[in-house]
Amino acid sequence: MHVPPELRCLDHYLPLTTTSGDGSVEQSTGLACELGCQIPIVRGIARFVDSSNYAASFGAQWNAFRKTQLDSYTGTTISRDRLAKALGGSLEVIRGKTVLEVGCGAGRFTEVFLMTDARVVACDLSNAVEANFSNCGESPYYFVCQADARAVPVAPNSFDFVVCLGVIQHTPSPEETIAALTHYIKPGGTLVIDHYAPTYPATLSRRLLRSALRHLPRSTATKVSILFARALLPLHRLGWNNKRGRWRLRRQLQKFSPLVDYYDVYPELDKRLLAEWSMLDTHDTLTDYYKHLRTARQIEECMRSCGLINITAYYGGNGVEARAKRPLSPI
Repeated sequence: MHVPPELRCLDHYLPLTTTSGDGSVEQSTGLACELGCQIPIVRGIARFVDSSNYAASFGAQWNAFRKTQLDSYTGTTISRDRLAKALGGSLEVIRGKTVLEVGCGAGRFTEVFLMTDARVVACDLSNAVEANFSNCGESPYYFVCQADARAVPVAPNSFDFVVCLGVIQHTPSPEETIAALTHYIKPGGTLVIDHYAPTYPATLSRRLLRSALRHLPRSTATKVSILFARALLPLHRLGWNNKRGRWRLRRQLQKFSPLVDYYDVYPELDKRLLAEWSMLDTHDTLTDYYKHLRTARQIEECMRSCGLINITAYYGGNGVEARAKRPLSPI
């Protein structure tokens, strides 16, 4: 893994190089700019932020469930199909392009990007980058770093596609995050995002449990959420078939249980994978620090205020999916 040409220090916006002579990030202990900025490399990954931040629970989540949502692990096309839909229906639009993936998590979409021969720069605020590197680090078209979505260490106007899925609702200000993402796109390039909608299924049990867990240390909240998920899984498994009356049990559990259950959403997953996805997303929905909700109209208006054009915003995926172009003339 070598330093991509788009990478910049955050103080001077100057190119960064490794402190070792061969240019390999894995073999170096840091990055530096010509004016003296020093960026540490830890376990082969450049760290522009500390891991102690509001996204720390996601880091624990993605390292614990490192492969759970990878198509290469599930043998499905769930992640591929979701990404293709967000891109407008086809992955061909990113073939051979430069992609900045913001909030890359463990790499469910990163590996799909790489399959299209896109050159990918990925980042995440949490140490989920370690899971991402473990899953995708063999590709020569890949670079990952730990960085904030609102201050990605790249040159402005430098990527054909900026993609941020499953992330913006978890940042302090969705509008600030979208505005920041806009500046990383080349003129004529595309921004692809999603966001939770007001219809997000925050059941009473999830709201109460999340409120309680937010007052606990993050490591404790993680353990408690997984414990709840494991305890509830046997009850949910009783409804994981289509025998007479089982749909009634599933309907009641969907109303009252805090467990996220995908039986009716992803029938292609076997019971082992359904259990993994349930534990993963139960932890996700109970331990996130920020959980903003926006309508499709609000997302569209925000993108327009950022100077984007050809905006498409609709309800789908995790709530609202949207994409827009940056005009060829300066914003």
